[in-house]
Amino acid sequence: MANKPIIVLVRPQLGENIGKAARAMLNFGLTEMRIVNPRDGWPNPSAGPAAAGADIVLDEAKIYSSTAEAVADCEHVYATTVRKRGVTKPVVGADGAARLVHAEPGRHAILFGREASGLETEDVALARHILTVPINPEFGSLNLAQAVILCAYEWSRIGRELEDPMGDLVQPTAEDKLLPPAPQDDLEGLIGHFEKLLDPRGYFLPESRREATARTLRSVLTKPGWNHLEVRTLRGILSTLERPRRDPE
Repeated sequence: MANKPIIVLVRPQLGENIGKAARAMLNFGLTEMRIVNPRDGWPNPSAGPAAAGADIVLDEAKIYSSTAEAVADCEHVYATTVRKRGVTKPVVGADGAARLVHAEPGRHAILFGREASGLETEDVALARHILTVPINPEFGSLNLAQAVILCAYEWSRIGRELEDPMGDLVQPTAEDKLLPPAPQDDLEGLIGHFEKLLDPRGYFLPESRREATARTLRSVLTKPGWNHLEVRTLRGILSTLERPRRDPE
Protein backbone atom coordinates (compact mmCIF):
# COMPACT_ATOMS: atom_id res chain seq x y z
CA MET A 1 0.00 0.00 0.00
CA ALA A 2 1.30 3.47 -0.84
CA ASN A 3 2.65 5.45 2.11
CA LYS A 4 0.12 8.24 2.59
CA PRO A 5 1.00 11.47 4.36
CA ILE A 6 -1.15 12.78 7.19
CA ILE A 7 -2.51 16.28 6.60
CA VAL A 8 -2.31 18.40 9.76
CA LEU A 9 -4.21 21.70 9.85
CA VAL A 10 -2.76 23.87 12.59
CA ARG A 11 -5.23 26.34 14.14
CA PRO A 12 -7.42 26.70 11.03
CA GLN A 13 -9.84 29.60 11.24
CA LEU A 14 -12.83 28.77 9.01
CA GLY A 15 -14.90 25.62 8.75
CA GLU A 16 -15.27 26.21 5.00
CA ASN A 17 -11.51 26.01 4.56
CA ILE A 18 -11.33 22.77 6.51
CA GLY A 19 -13.99 21.31 4.25
CA LYS A 20 -12.24 22.49 1.10
CA ALA A 21 -8.98 20.99 2.35
CA ALA A 22 -10.77 17.67 2.89
CA ARG A 23 -12.11 17.83 -0.65
CA ALA A 24 -8.61 18.52 -1.98
CA MET A 25 -7.23 15.55 -0.05
CA LEU A 26 -9.78 13.03 -1.25
CA ASN A 27 -9.36 14.12 -4.86
CA PHE A 28 -5.93 12.51 -4.70
CA GLY A 29 -6.61 9.61 -2.36
CA LEU A 30 -5.61 11.07 1.02
CA THR A 31 -7.99 10.52 3.93
CA GLU A 32 -6.19 11.14 7.23
CA MET A 33 -6.69 14.67 8.56
CA ARG A 34 -5.65 15.97 11.94
CA ILE A 35 -6.75 19.37 13.23
CA VAL A 36 -4.98 21.40 15.94
CA ASN A 37 -7.12 23.86 17.91
CA PRO A 38 -9.63 24.90 15.24
CA ARG A 39 -10.69 28.45 16.03
CA ASP A 40 -14.43 27.80 15.78
CA GLY A 41 -14.42 24.40 17.45
CA TRP A 42 -15.26 20.99 16.05
CA PRO A 43 -17.40 19.66 14.47
CA ASN A 44 -18.04 22.75 12.36
CA PRO A 45 -21.31 22.90 10.40
CA SER A 46 -19.67 24.90 7.61
CA ALA A 47 -17.12 22.19 6.84
CA GLY A 48 -19.51 19.58 5.45
CA PRO A 49 -21.00 21.56 2.54
CA ALA A 50 -17.56 22.85 1.56
CA ALA A 51 -16.18 19.30 1.48
CA ALA A 52 -18.56 18.51 -1.41
CA GLY A 53 -18.85 14.82 -0.55
CA ALA A 54 -15.47 14.22 1.13
CA ASP A 55 -17.32 13.24 4.31
CA ILE A 56 -15.02 10.31 5.10
CA VAL A 57 -12.16 12.75 5.68
CA LEU A 58 -14.17 14.98 8.01
CA ASP A 59 -15.85 12.12 9.86
CA GLU A 60 -12.51 10.54 10.73
CA ALA A 61 -10.62 13.77 11.42
CA LYS A 62 -8.91 13.85 14.83
CA ILE A 63 -8.62 16.93 17.02
CA TYR A 64 -5.51 17.82 19.05
CA SER A 65 -4.71 20.57 21.52
CA SER A 66 -1.15 21.09 20.28
CA THR A 67 0.90 20.51 17.15
CA ALA A 68 3.36 18.41 19.13
CA GLU A 69 0.57 16.01 20.12
CA ALA A 70 -0.71 15.84 16.55
CA VAL A 71 2.64 14.62 15.20
CA ALA A 72 3.84 12.63 18.20
CA ASP A 73 3.56 9.29 16.36
CA CYS A 74 5.15 10.56 13.12
CA GLU A 75 8.75 9.92 12.14
CA HIS A 76 8.78 12.55 9.39
CA VAL A 77 7.25 16.02 9.67
CA TYR A 78 7.17 18.71 6.97
CA ALA A 79 6.29 22.35 7.68
CA THR A 80 4.77 24.22 4.76
CA THR A 81 5.98 27.80 4.74
CA VAL A 82 7.41 30.38 2.36
CA ARG A 83 9.64 31.66 5.15
CA LYS A 84 12.17 29.79 7.29
CA ARG A 85 11.25 31.87 10.36
CA GLY A 86 14.77 31.70 11.77
CA VAL A 87 14.87 27.88 11.81
CA THR A 88 17.63 26.12 9.86
CA LYS A 89 16.27 22.91 8.33
CA PRO A 90 16.54 21.08 5.01
CA VAL A 91 14.23 22.64 2.43
CA VAL A 92 12.28 20.53 -0.09
CA GLY A 93 9.68 21.29 -2.71
CA ALA A 94 6.31 19.58 -2.89
CA ASP A 95 7.73 17.02 -5.32
CA GLY A 96 10.76 16.39 -3.14
CA ALA A 97 8.58 15.86 -0.08
CA ALA A 98 6.38 13.47 -2.08
CA ARG A 99 9.41 11.39 -3.04
CA LEU A 100 10.48 11.21 0.60
CA VAL A 101 6.99 10.09 1.65
CA HIS A 102 7.09 7.25 -0.86
CA ALA A 103 10.70 6.31 -0.14
CA GLU A 104 11.10 6.61 3.64
CA PRO A 105 9.34 4.15 5.99
CA GLY A 106 7.34 5.49 8.89
CA ARG A 107 4.54 8.00 9.25
CA HIS A 108 4.77 11.31 7.42
CA ALA A 109 2.85 14.43 8.42
CA ILE A 110 2.55 17.70 6.50
CA LEU A 111 1.75 20.78 8.60
CA PHE A 112 -0.36 23.63 7.22
CA GLY A 113 -0.75 26.85 9.20
CA ARG A 114 -3.70 29.15 9.75
CA GLU A 115 -5.05 31.09 6.81
CA ALA A 116 -3.98 34.53 7.99
CA SER A 117 -0.44 33.97 9.23
CA GLY A 118 0.70 30.41 8.52
CA LEU A 119 2.69 28.30 10.95
CA GLU A 120 4.26 29.70 14.09
CA THR A 121 7.98 29.28 14.83
CA GLU A 122 7.28 26.59 17.42
CA ASP A 123 5.32 24.60 14.83
CA VAL A 124 8.13 24.79 12.28
CA ALA A 125 10.59 23.73 14.97
CA LEU A 126 8.83 20.34 15.17
CA ALA A 127 9.49 19.59 11.51
CA ARG A 128 12.44 17.78 9.97
CA HIS A 129 11.96 19.53 6.65
CA ILE A 130 10.61 22.84 5.47
CA LEU A 131 8.31 22.35 2.49
CA THR A 132 8.03 25.28 0.14
CA VAL A 133 7.30 25.96 -3.52
CA PRO A 134 8.55 28.59 -5.96
CA ILE A 135 5.96 31.34 -5.84
CA ASN A 136 5.61 34.94 -6.96
CA PRO A 137 7.79 36.89 -4.46
CA GLU A 138 5.44 39.85 -4.81
CA PHE A 139 2.36 37.77 -3.95
CA GLY A 140 3.20 34.69 -1.89
CA SER A 141 -0.35 33.93 -0.78
CA LEU A 142 -1.91 30.48 -1.14
CA ASN A 143 -5.15 29.67 0.60
CA LEU A 144 -5.36 26.55 2.75
CA ALA A 145 -7.05 24.28 0.21
CA GLN A 146 -4.68 25.38 -2.55
CA ALA A 147 -1.67 24.48 -0.44
CA VAL A 148 -3.16 21.10 0.49
CA ILE A 149 -4.11 20.20 -3.08
CA LEU A 150 -0.65 21.11 -4.36
CA CYS A 151 1.01 18.69 -1.92
CA ALA A 152 -1.64 15.99 -2.43
CA TYR A 153 -1.27 16.21 -6.20
CA GLU A 154 2.51 15.86 -6.06
CA TRP A 155 2.20 12.84 -3.77
CA SER A 156 -0.23 11.27 -6.24
CA ARG A 157 1.87 12.14 -9.29
CA ILE A 158 5.12 10.82 -7.82
CA GLY A 159 3.32 7.66 -6.73
CA ARG A 160 2.19 6.99 -10.29
CA GLU A 161 5.68 7.77 -11.55
CA LEU A 162 7.14 5.23 -9.15
CA GLU A 163 4.35 2.77 -10.00
CA ASP A 164 3.12 2.64 -6.43
CA PRO A 165 -0.37 1.19 -5.92
CA MET A 166 -2.90 4.01 -6.09
CA GLY A 167 -6.15 2.16 -5.48
CA ASP A 168 -8.90 3.29 -7.82
CA LEU A 169 -7.33 6.68 -8.52
CA VAL A 170 -7.40 7.18 -12.27
CA GLN A 171 -6.96 10.05 -14.66
CA PRO A 172 -10.28 10.83 -16.36
CA THR A 173 -10.34 10.28 -20.10
CA ALA A 174 -12.87 11.71 -22.53
CA GLU A 175 -14.85 8.95 -24.20
CA ASP A 176 -14.40 10.34 -27.69
CA LYS A 177 -10.61 10.15 -27.34
CA LEU A 178 -10.97 6.35 -27.16
CA LEU A 179 -12.58 6.17 -30.58
CA PRO A 180 -10.44 5.77 -33.72
CA PRO A 181 -10.47 8.39 -36.49
CA ALA A 182 -13.40 8.17 -38.88
CA PRO A 183 -12.89 6.25 -42.17
CA GLN A 184 -11.72 8.39 -45.06
CA ASP A 185 -15.04 7.85 -46.83
CA ASP A 186 -16.88 9.51 -43.93
CA LEU A 187 -14.45 12.40 -44.01
CA GLU A 188 -14.86 12.82 -47.77
CA GLY A 189 -18.61 12.99 -47.24
CA LEU A 190 -18.16 15.76 -44.67
CA ILE A 191 -15.85 17.76 -46.96
CA GLY A 192 -18.26 17.34 -49.85
CA HIS A 193 -21.13 18.48 -47.65
CA PHE A 194 -19.25 21.67 -46.74
CA GLU A 195 -18.40 22.33 -50.40
CA LYS A 196 -22.03 21.79 -51.44
CA LEU A 197 -23.21 24.45 -48.99
CA LEU A 198 -20.38 26.91 -49.54
CA ASP A 199 -20.16 26.91 -53.34
CA PRO A 200 -23.51 28.59 -54.07
CA ARG A 201 -22.59 31.35 -51.63
CA GLY A 202 -19.40 32.24 -53.49
CA TYR A 203 -16.99 30.89 -50.92
CA PHE A 204 -14.61 29.56 -53.59
CA LEU A 205 -14.46 32.79 -55.60
CA PRO A 206 -12.47 34.14 -57.27
CA GLU A 207 -12.32 31.18 -59.61
CA SER A 208 -8.54 31.48 -59.90
CA ARG A 209 -8.30 30.67 -56.17
CA ARG A 210 -10.87 27.85 -56.13
CA GLU A 211 -8.36 25.00 -56.04
CA ALA A 212 -6.23 26.60 -53.31
CA THR A 213 -9.27 27.51 -51.21
CA ALA A 214 -10.67 23.98 -51.50
CA ARG A 215 -7.29 22.55 -50.51
CA THR A 216 -7.14 24.77 -47.42
CA LEU A 217 -10.67 23.75 -46.42
CA ARG A 218 -9.72 20.08 -46.77
CA SER A 219 -6.62 20.63 -44.64
CA VAL A 220 -8.67 22.29 -41.88
CA LEU A 221 -11.27 19.50 -41.84
CA THR A 222 -8.77 16.62 -41.89
CA LYS A 223 -6.37 17.98 -39.26
CA PRO A 224 -8.37 17.19 -36.07
CA GLY A 225 -8.72 13.45 -36.81
CA TRP A 226 -12.50 13.44 -36.22
CA ASN A 227 -14.01 10.15 -35.06
CA HIS A 228 -17.23 8.87 -36.64
CA LEU A 229 -19.43 10.40 -33.93
CA GLU A 230 -17.90 13.83 -34.45
CA VAL A 231 -18.28 13.56 -38.22
CA ARG A 232 -21.92 12.54 -37.77
CA THR A 233 -22.49 15.54 -35.49
CA LEU A 234 -20.98 17.96 -38.00
CA ARG A 235 -23.01 16.45 -40.83
CA GLY A 236 -26.15 16.88 -38.72
CA ILE A 237 -25.31 20.55 -38.16
CA LEU A 238 -24.85 21.10 -41.88
CA SER A 239 -28.08 19.28 -42.69
CA THR A 240 -29.92 21.51 -40.22
CA LEU A 241 -28.48 24.61 -41.86
CA GLU A 242 -29.61 23.33 -45.26
CA ARG A 243 -33.24 23.12 -44.24
CA PRO A 244 -35.55 26.09 -44.75
CA ARG A 245 -35.79 28.30 -41.70
CA ARG A 246 -38.81 27.54 -39.56
CA ASP A 247 -40.83 30.40 -38.20
CA PRO A 248 -41.30 30.30 -34.43
CA GLU A 249 -44.70 29.03 -33.39
